[in-house]
Order: sequence, then C-alpha cells, then structure tokens
Amino acid sequence: MVLSNTDTEREVTLIDISGGVGIRSRLYSMGLVPGVSLRVLNRNGRGPVIIALKDSRLVIGYGMASKIIVG
Repeated sequence: MVLSNTDTEREVTLIDISGGVGIRSRLYSMGLVPGVSLRVLNRNGRGPVIIALKDSRLVIGYGMASKIIVG
C-alpha cells in the first residue's frame, strides 16, 4: 500500500520508497527512512498528506506520497 492511499488516523511503518536517488535522499533527510513508524493525520483526495513522525508533523505532496510504500 502507498502512503497516499492510507486511511486517516492509521499508524503504519515505512517499508520502501519507489523513486530515484533525489526523492530518496530528500525523504531520508526528513526522517522518512525504512522501518520508521508514522501516523496519517489528514489525507484529502489527490491533495497533500499530513503525517505525524515522532514529535513533528510533515506535509507531503500527493506525488511524493504515492511513492512511499507503507505497511
């Protein structure tokens, strides 16, 4: 399942990022690395996805969220 299709208020674990080196390094620098737990706070159709990661909230665009594989 990809992050952009995850239900709101669901806690998931990041499994992989299906993208090139650029997107991977950008997400890794934000703390989104395989094995990390996160919670989807808000998902609005094809709009941005708001997630809780540790003590932070991050907003990720739909295109980028569709490349984040979670389980």
